[in-house]
Amino acid sequence: FLTPLLLLSVLAAAPTGLSMEVMAPATINALNGSSVKLSCTFNSCYKVENKQFSLNWTYQECRNCSEELFLQFRMKIMNKQLDRFGNRVEFTGNPTKYDVSFTLKNVQLEDEGTYNCYVLNPPDRQRGHASISLKVLTEEPPKHDSTVAVIVGASVGGFLAVVILVLMVVKCVRRKKQQRLNTDDQKTEEEGKTDGEGNPDEGTK
Repeated sequence: FLTPLLLLSVLAAAPTGLSMEVMAPATINALNGSSVKLSCTFNSCYKVENKQFSLNWTYQECRNCSEELFLQFRMKIMNKQLDRFGNRVEFTGNPTKYDVSFTLKNVQLEDEGTYNCYVLNPPDRQRGHASISLKVLTEEPPKHDSTVAVIVGASVGGFLAVVILVLMVVKCVRRKKQQRLNTDDQKTEEEGKTDGEGNPDEGTK
């Protein structure tokens, strides 16, 4: 059962119909000339209805630059054919499954920048927003040999597991010992009470 205070905390943490959460990775790295998926999903208390749902994807070349709208959902997906992207933008999400991702094909160095995802799903009253910083690489990053890291990680993990196990055993042993002492003390106290009650009778006789 929830206490009143805990119940209030749970209700306060629960999502309300006045706001929604939009989730996207803060940074995505893409290799020049490749295709990359810019993932954006959202949570909503309501089912997505195409007549009310709206989506905007915008691009910012720099932090202080103005946003350029290049993909929009109003009843259906509408691509804004910016010269920057041409026909390289493909919507690969599914709004009914709370996914509004898109794929950028043949990534160019000029595609670096910030991609903003704006979602509104009435009766939610506030529009959700998330941003992705796209970094374009000219070559694949070197692969690090993680064998040593894996071995060290496994060793540390095993050691911690043993330590935790030992601590649990010690704790259990101490708890049982304490319970045994409490039981012995209780027996001694009861025996003392019995003796105390019997002595006056013997003195009377």
